[in-house]
Amino acid sequence: MQIDNKRLIELSNLESSINYIFKDKKLLNNAFIHTSYTNEHVNLHGKSNERLEFLGDAVLELVFSEIIYKYFKKVDEGILTKLRANLVCEKSFSELSDKINLSDYLLLGKGEEKSGGRQKDSIKADAFEAFNGALYIDSDYEQVYNFIYDLIEDKLINTETIKEYVNDFKSMLQEHLHKYKNINCNYELIKEEGLSHCKKFYVNVKIGNKILGTGEGKNKKLAEQMAAKDALKKMNVI
Repeated sequence: MQIDNKRLIELSNLESSINYIFKDKKLLNNAFIHTSYTNEHVNLHGKSNERLEFLGDAVLELVFSEIIYKYFKKVDEGILTKLRANLVCEKSFSELSDKINLSDYLLLGKGEEKSGGRQKDSIKADAFEAFNGALYIDSDYEQVYNFIYDLIEDKLINTETIKEYVNDFKSMLQEHLHKYKNINCNYELIKEEGLSHCKKFYVNVKIGNKILGTGEGKNKKLAEQMAAKDALKKMNVI
């Protein structure tokens, strides 16, 4: 597919925004060719971004795995797996695609364009995978790693990242204790106060008589989660 000057200028805007200039412009352009577009252009049959999407999916899983492995040094395998599952998924990729406006560069068929395809999570996520597949071919693994790290750094430095993506401190604490000490913890309701419609519960999480953490919440379940979170913080897991 020949790329006209207008398209080259569009793509150069993307290159400027990510601070990387592609050596192969056709490869970059190919990352944005949706199957609906090839269906309307016979000369492009079989030249959609699906193959790049296939490659990008594999590269991104490794990149995300390495990033969270290095960043969360005291988090065990079970939690890392949950984190990765919530980062390497359609919703996450769609959000990351939006951060660099990848959907602006998509080449869609007329029908897909009319139906709002440019804003569909699935299409944006696929484009993100294809783009990273192209970036990997045009450069190397390190370039993709640095690109992704810059995109998600704000999530990594936010201490609520684990809460956002895992949202189960009790399971996290239990997995950690099993992994390193092979012991169980228990939760003890200390007290509850307030009127029936606005009660507050206070809970300790313990190993035997040793208190690992304390939490409070509007119900017992939430108070237990907060106690587990407090314990994880005191153990420097999060």
